[in-house]
Amino acid sequence: MDTGHRSSLRSRCARAVRAHAPALVGLSHSIHAEPELAFAEHESVRKITTVLADEGFEVRGPVAGLDTAFTASFGHGDLVVGLCAEYDALPEVGHACGHNVIAAAAVGAALGLRDVADELGITVLVIGTPAEEVGGGKVLMLERGVFDPVALALMVHPGPEETVTRPSRAIADLEVRYTGRESHASSAPERGINAADALTVAQVAIGLARQHLEPGQQVHGIVTHGGAAPNIVPARTSAVFNLRAPEVESLARLSGRIEDCLRAGAVATGAGYETSEISPVYAELRPDDWLAEAYREAVVDLGRAPLSPAEERSRVSGSTDMGNVTHVVPGIHPTLALDCGDAVNHQPEFAAACVSPSADQAVLDGAVAMAWTAVAAATDSEQRTRLLADVAGRAAASRKVAATGGAA
Repeated sequence: MDTGHRSSLRSRCARAVRAHAPALVGLSHSIHAEPELAFAEHESVRKITTVLADEGFEVRGPVAGLDTAFTASFGHGDLVVGLCAEYDALPEVGHACGHNVIAAAAVGAALGLRDVADELGITVLVIGTPAEEVGGGKVLMLERGVFDPVALALMVHPGPEETVTRPSRAIADLEVRYTGRESHASSAPERGINAADALTVAQVAIGLARQHLEPGQQVHGIVTHGGAAPNIVPARTSAVFNLRAPEVESLARLSGRIEDCLRAGAVATGAGYETSEISPVYAELRPDDWLAEAYREAVVDLGRAPLSPAEERSRVSGSTDMGNVTHVVPGIHPTLALDCGDAVNHQPEFAAACVSPSADQAVLDGAVAMAWTAVAAATDSEQRTRLLADVAGRAAASRKVAATGGAA
């Protein structure tokens, strides 16, 4: 396709986003005003899907066995452009990770691409993904086939810095529960088995282990139950820990080490213990190089200034279930800088920044940048062929697994 035609398609996408700017900003603010936690984002889903249905998208939901997961599609092209919307909030600090911006930008990109979908030969697919903060909605939807037809998966995330390929860490969410025996803490402490002591020993062991962890490995956690009363030897305690590492292989080694620390608490006190994962493991991000460069060009054209790849690699980052998607589907997870002062994600000050004028602009710029990235992919014959071949290869691999009864 000639550059003039591609430029015309980009202009039409940008005009469509601008035409819907009041509705998109209003959607972002409305989601922000009613924060909902993982797997309970019913009002947020209603707000998002109402906008999409009113604009002619075919909405399906719930999907993947998740009450607050949905898809909304427009067009019938063979190249399926997946636009991931997140909308869960955090306890106490609300939308301090800016998922309201993510959701509104995904809707904006969909509206930007809608009127050029037939011309591009694409299907626009908004994928409503619940429970990113905890629960792994994308992991579950990936495993249950929602991403099977998707040729490229795009999303944007607000943050204090503008990035394109900033790395993320793999993460496991681990809960530990200790079981001891109650007794009077003063008159008969020898008859008790102190589950709080077991947790204390485990925390000390983890603290001492931190000095010897591999580069990039992290452990942080909270006590979720520490006992009932100070005059009762605690019989039940629990805690949740986040284990992070640069990649899933390192995370597996870290998990084994931390499991030993948790076991130490039980051994030292005689308490029973059990551990469980409260979310699927999130893998590290593997952004698609070509899509990342197409997105970088788009945001630069919009007047934004992302960090260089070298600068991005030096930044400490969190974790996302979008990492699992990028291990299977070509995709990107860039960040859009907000005017947030010294605030960072998961702080109340950042939550306030997520409905600021800079956040509103991030909704619109993110929408246009994702739409332009999709236009670039759809109109580049080599990349279009690559992306469609990837979908076909995944489908063939799935059929092979099914034919062998699920054996890898």
